[in-house]
Amino acid sequence: MDMTLLSFVGAGAVVGTALYKGGPRLTLSRAKHRSLAGHARMGRRVAGQIPFYDYGEDRFFRADDAPDAVVAARTAGVARLSDLFRARCPRTLAETATLREGLSDLRFTSRYRVPFQFARIVRERLPVGAFLASSAGTQVTDLDGNSYFDLTGSYGVNLFGYGFYRDCIADGTARVEGLGPVLGAYHPVMQGNVARLRAISGMDEVSFHMSGTEAVMQAVRLARYHTGRSHLVRFCGAYHGWWGDVQPGIGNPTPADGTYTLAEMSERTLKVLATRRNIACVLVNPLQALHPNGAAPSDGTLIDNSRRAAFDRDAYTAWLRRLRAVCTARGIVLIFDEVFMGFRLAPGGAAAYFGVRPDMVTYGKTLGGGLPVGVLCGRADLMQRYRDDRPVDICFARGTFNAHPYVMGAMAAFLDRIETPAVQALYDDIDARWDARAANLNARLAAAGLPVRVANMSTVWTVLYDLPSRYNWMLQYYLRAEGLALSWVGTGRLIFSLDYDDAAFAAVADRFVAAARACQADGWWWVAPGISPRQVRRRVLRETLAARFGRKG
Repeated sequence: MDMTLLSFVGAGAVVGTALYKGGPRLTLSRAKHRSLAGHARMGRRVAGQIPFYDYGEDRFFRADDAPDAVVAARTAGVARLSDLFRARCPRTLAETATLREGLSDLRFTSRYRVPFQFARIVRERLPVGAFLASSAGTQVTDLDGNSYFDLTGSYGVNLFGYGFYRDCIADGTARVEGLGPVLGAYHPVMQGNVARLRAISGMDEVSFHMSGTEAVMQAVRLARYHTGRSHLVRFCGAYHGWWGDVQPGIGNPTPADGTYTLAEMSERTLKVLATRRNIACVLVNPLQALHPNGAAPSDGTLIDNSRRAAFDRDAYTAWLRRLRAVCTARGIVLIFDEVFMGFRLAPGGAAAYFGVRPDMVTYGKTLGGGLPVGVLCGRADLMQRYRDDRPVDICFARGTFNAHPYVMGAMAAFLDRIETPAVQALYDDIDARWDARAANLNARLAAAGLPVRVANMSTVWTVLYDLPSRYNWMLQYYLRAEGLALSWVGTGRLIFSLDYDDAAFAAVADRFVAAARACQADGWWWVAPGISPRQVRRRVLRETLAARFGRKG
């Protein structure tokens, strides 16, 4: 063989190898969502290049070049809200200011309630209290005696009303008080908890953990252990706790090299799952059905009206069925992360609601009966942490407070109560009832000519805006002024408990409409004629680049 022919053959081999490796990589790349949330490494790089800058007094009120009359209305509106908050809750605000100096959690959440350019003046003028003194029914009361309808849902824990959980904790404590906080050994209430969780989940075995994050961590560890594969698949925007492998982009200081972040409800994703050999498991957070491929909505990132949400139960069910089929065919462990939504959609959880059976399921939040907990349920072959034929090859997982007697007692009380006719009745026509409430509020908002509406997945709601205003996030402060308690993400997520009857919901709706009217009257929804969301985003980008490179915007 002469050198020319040898070179030709060699070059062909190189091209062939490149095509062999490049094909799967291209398929994987195309399965990622087009947003930065779908490209974790790029998202981190971009986040690292965004400089801090903020608005001074004048720019704060006219970031959209509003006319003087609108700026005057906005200025007066902030002054009125500031006076109201300070007069209404002086003790609550004073205690919060003191606590903020030493509590990093509070320093973080208070910094990211609104887009960072506005945050300094908002913190100065519109303080938000972090303390509550009591709860009763659907309301909470602060240190100054002010009552608010609770729309925080305690981050999903509060499904049945705070009184329900107080009773669970008291009942659970009484059940285990003879043993007390003895760790390592189990209290007999564990027997009932395990039996009922096996029945609810349809799984063979159960393990207990201290948080939902830990339960998901163990599910992924076991999936990797039993499949011998390296990678997990999570879907763009989905939250599965704050540990590194499931938060590969912004917020995680280390790379998550064993994670694929793919687009949900995508044919290209199904193709990746059907062809790659290194995928151990797929994580599904059913809450994403409300906003597929979108991160948890927060007013801190609301620079226009680009937030999108809509729940299509049939479409998401069809997606889960196809996902289930490809995972079964490829030996991929399908994990439902029901830490947030578990028991909210149906007594049997999202798996029962959508009619799709995973291989593993995680629970948390409400299942603890008001106390912290994480639970993993799974098939027996996946839950085993050792190999019969290799006794030293184990998948270790333990925790000091796993199966704490008081948590197990409160869980037992919770599981008893959800089987009662009174609690079961709360699920009757649950979708129709809450969809009708959302539709009623939307009709009232439209009739009042207000550029705001809600989208919901049962009792989990988010607020959408029809105008590309730089100030849509201001609505949260008007809602607070009307006596509605919100979490730090503002209008991004409203979480109702099932004990909201028609009268309580009507009161919330009245206050919501009143808040939106006041927000509109104070000029926050003024927009320049013909302005588009794209133009707003481009302007913010120009500001950011000017700050990054030291130029005047």
